[in-house]
Amino acid sequence: MYKASCLCKGVQLEINGSIDNIIHCHCSLCRKSSGTAYATNGFIDISSLKIVTGQELVNAYAFKPGRLRHFCRNCASPLFSSNADLPEKLRIRLGILDSDINERPESHNFMASKANWDQVNAKIPHYEEFEPGRMNSKP
Repeated sequence: MYKASCLCKGVQLEINGSIDNIIHCHCSLCRKSSGTAYATNGFIDISSLKIVTGQELVNAYAFKPGRLRHFCRNCASPLFSSNADLPEKLRIRLGILDSDINERPESHNFMASKANWDQVNAKIPHYEEFEPGRMNSKP
């Protein structure tokens, strides 16, 4: 079982099953909805998702006919997406997971539309916390 939550912790989820077909998606829709260079998404069976708390906080935005992006109305964290063409599955944003997972991303997708500043697998320094000299400006 995996646990997940939104930023404000108002929505808490459990996933009782595997997360399949995990990808890093670089398409413009994922970039805009995540506010980052790409979104990491995986598919779950709809029957494996349990909204433990905060069902009343879950809103949805229809970004295309039959396709909904579900999010927390308090903190705007993206939670999952549903698609009328695939009603038995949900696409979950892996960034909301509080649990470590066993599955791993399989690929980077829509690289043709990736952000021009994104350097996938760039050999740049890595830091455990803030880089040296950066002010602690955590929001």
